[in-house]
Amino acid sequence: MKKAVLCGILVFCGLTVSAFGWWPFGGGVSDKTEDVPATAKPSKGNHYSQSFYAVKQEMLNKIYFDHRQTLYCGATWNTRKKISLPHGFKLPNLQQVDFKIYDDMTAEELQEKAERLEWEHIVPAQNFGKTFYEWTKGHKNCVGSKGRSFKGRQCAVQESEDFRYMYADMYNLYPSIGAVNYLRAHFSPTQFEPWQKNTFGTCAMKISHNKMEPPDEVKGLIARTYLYMQASYPRYRIGEPAESVLKAWAKKYPVTKWECVRAFRIEQVQGNANNFVKKSCEAKNWYKDTQNVR
Repeated sequence: MKKAVLCGILVFCGLTVSAFGWWPFGGGVSDKTEDVPATAKPSKGNHYSQSFYAVKQEMLNKIYFDHRQTLYCGATWNTRKKISLPHGFKLPNLQQVDFKIYDDMTAEELQEKAERLEWEHIVPAQNFGKTFYEWTKGHKNCVGSKGRSFKGRQCAVQESEDFRYMYADMYNLYPSIGAVNYLRAHFSPTQFEPWQKNTFGTCAMKISHNKMEPPDEVKGLIARTYLYMQASYPRYRIGEPAESVLKAWAKKYPVTKWECVRAFRIEQVQGNANNFVKKSCEAKNWYKDTQNVR
């Protein structure tokens, strides 16, 4: 992948009243980006693994072994991680979209990505990465083979243990169709007008004017992931009014059985809980492992 697309910037925008509170429409509300001092409180999040590569394998083998279904579009994949696209899924014409494409992706390359499983950070790496000095400024050790300094994701992974733990947090990782992951980029979630068309045919994922709206089925899950990341990593703050939107989404769209099983399994492996999921699941007696949950 030519750009840091696996994790785009997910920030909530300006607000408009909806049936259940506040909805994001247009405008810009960014997460806080200040560097956090070395005296920041220790993380309550992932202390299990610093390896994004190793965690992806564990997600496949220990969490999703009986639930091979992507986040946004419900696509399935086989043991070789090849995606089977859902009926009616259609890629957009890159020459006609009204959002920014960040490199020279061809239609053929996008089709290849549509058949590839990728792991997406719901709270994008750039959102929490920009709180690290190594991401924004670099580090004396971040020098390439040709003597050129670099910063960003690569430097943060190389030099920051705290970043590596956040980057590999299982609760923030979800399977995605590669092409959907790519086109989502770092676009902010929002609520479009009802007439806004789906970007991928029958998949209810909408991208327009550098914003995105996920399907209703995962809005609550996305909100609870954001709230978990803020509660678990003191350096990361969502910021208002986005936090109010997320809490409204979490209330409007309750946990599902699979979300509960997934969180239970991750706690068994990673060692810490997402209490924004766990407490609701325990109230329903869903916080346990079951077979063939759909």
